[in-house]
Amino acid sequence: MEWVLAADPEQLWPAREQMAFTLGFHIILVPFGVAFTFLMLIANYRGLKRNDETALLLARRWSQVAAVLFAVGAVSGTVLSFELGLLWPGLMGTYGAAFGIPFAIEGLFFFIEAIFVAIYIYGWNRMKPWPHFWSGVPVVLSGVGGTSSVVAANAWMNQPAGFTLRDGQIVDVQPVQVLFNDAFWYEALHMLLAAYMVAGFTVAGVYAVGMLRGRRDRYHRLGLLIPLTVAALVTPVQIFVGDMAAREVFRNEPAKFAAIEALYRTDTHVPEVLGGWYSDNEVHYGVGIPWGASILSGYVPSTEIAGLEEVPPEFRPTDRAVTVVHLSFDVMVGIGMALLALSGWFGWAWWRRRDLPRSQWFYRCTAVSGVAAIVALEAGWVVTEVGRQPWTVVGHLLTRDAVTTEGNIWLLFGATVVLYAAVAIATFSVLGLLRKRWRAADEAEADGAGVGGNGPDGTGPDGSRADDVEPAVPYGPGTSS
Repeated sequence: MEWVLAADPEQLWPAREQMAFTLGFHIILVPFGVAFTFLMLIANYRGLKRNDETALLLARRWSQVAAVLFAVGAVSGTVLSFELGLLWPGLMGTYGAAFGIPFAIEGLFFFIEAIFVAIYIYGWNRMKPWPHFWSGVPVVLSGVGGTSSVVAANAWMNQPAGFTLRDGQIVDVQPVQVLFNDAFWYEALHMLLAAYMVAGFTVAGVYAVGMLRGRRDRYHRLGLLIPLTVAALVTPVQIFVGDMAAREVFRNEPAKFAAIEALYRTDTHVPEVLGGWYSDNEVHYGVGIPWGASILSGYVPSTEIAGLEEVPPEFRPTDRAVTVVHLSFDVMVGIGMALLALSGWFGWAWWRRRDLPRSQWFYRCTAVSGVAAIVALEAGWVVTEVGRQPWTVVGHLLTRDAVTTEGNIWLLFGATVVLYAAVAIATFSVLGLLRKRWRAADEAEADGAGVGGNGPDGTGPDGSRADDVEPAVPYGPGTSS
């Protein structure tokens, strides 16, 4: 198999597959811990400032979803932390003193987030409105801090700094340099903006589906407007940051950049090749934009880009790895530009009429935008992870030297897939139950029964009781600021 060389340990292939699977699963949940809670607070703030019961209802329902996804993220994140020690002892055993620092800090942010998530969820109808709102702010801030800490660890693997290696062991660590390495700032900002795009477009897509099905009430309209506005504002900033990040990779990670461009020979006036398959030191079936890569890298066609020929053969990525990195980058950028166009469409209509676009195609595009944003997020992580190969810590530790050489990893991988499948099924089941409960509450409200029902036995028209559905007003009587 081209991904694994004959000299590599037999555990390398399953270990990489398991790490890719679990990271790919967990990374989808990260935006909802970072950005979905921010959307929740926007709805909460709007509800309190404007006495908007619809916004408060959205905030309460979104907080319930956030709690479910937080719990799922805690499970998948815990599995990932164990995998680092079980699958990659060469990394943790030698470099754990440096690599573990960001994860220790992330653990502190996680506990802060868990505490305030519980306070915020429990605080509905139990706390005064404004203190309750402010209890949600640490949730957002700790989510940002935790995500930035994990990204710091990944950035350190790409551009390691802040340690002294002597006789194969770390003898001195500078925590500040480990955390704030040269790749941290653009990687962290790129990831945080991606999180807001994913959460914004995904949540907006849910309400766009409802509007396509004829639910054009204020609840669905506001449920679409809040997240779509955030996503639309973030997207052009992300395009700018992404361009900056790619240029930093060009300067500091030439091998990864050569894989992104699928470029073998060092040259100037390098075209930007879209699509294609890399094989035998060239791209087949790609579409080239003359001088594009050189201009994007250094603003002039004469910019020289180092090719894969500069990488020693024993450290050179395989043709298949180069193809994966190249195509993943194209997918990420292509989706980003499509989401920028959707954001522009929304912004233009709002600027002209202070209203959503009237075309059904706008709602169709918004409905799939969340899935597209998730695909772009996954593609971006493929670029940074596969693009680093064959290194785990660039210039210091090869992946084949980091992996465990003991045990049947395929058996562990299978058990992990079963666990994650069970978690995924449970997650969708709980979210389905929440949706059913909300629908019952909406129908009871629409039929004039209100919460608690007006039937002879205290039930609503659908048989639901007062304690089966949520109150229409999230803050009960007696709560005031």
